[in-house]
Amino acid sequence: MKVLFNQLFDYNFYCNKKIIEASALNVMPEKSVALFSEMLNIHHIYNEHISKRKPQYKLGQLHEVSTWGDIHYENQRNSFDITSEAEDFDKRIDYENNEDKLLIHTMQDMLFHIINESTHYRALIDVDFAANGLESLRTNYITYKH
Repeated sequence: MKVLFNQLFDYNFYCNKKIIEASALNVMPEKSVALFSEMLNIHHIYNEHISKRKPQYKLGQLHEVSTWGDIHYENQRNSFDITSEAEDFDKRIDYENNEDKLLIHTMQDMLFHIINESTHYRALIDVDFAANGLESLRTNYITYKH
């Protein structure tokens, strides 16, 4: 399981880095800024839930484009720490969501949620790029594996 998650987080790192690099070359559409910020927030929040720490970021929080690289790197480092130290991916973790509702999920499900939500948000960003005349970043998994 460690190998699979490390591969998925490598993929996630590569794709998010492409968006960050594009943000240095283009004026980012407002919607893409909100979508990428939310992706960073979700990644951070779930890492913190798994690690039993209080999240610093909240859903809906916007981040300056200039901070994306640092937040993204920290998210990835934390995810790799989690996967490297994990001995039981089926371990159940309880946490409170943003509505103070107690939830319980396995570490595996929470890690997969980070990857799945990131893919979803990148697809929405790609649609927003197209709507604003920007080139697609081609962040699908099979393109990454080429």
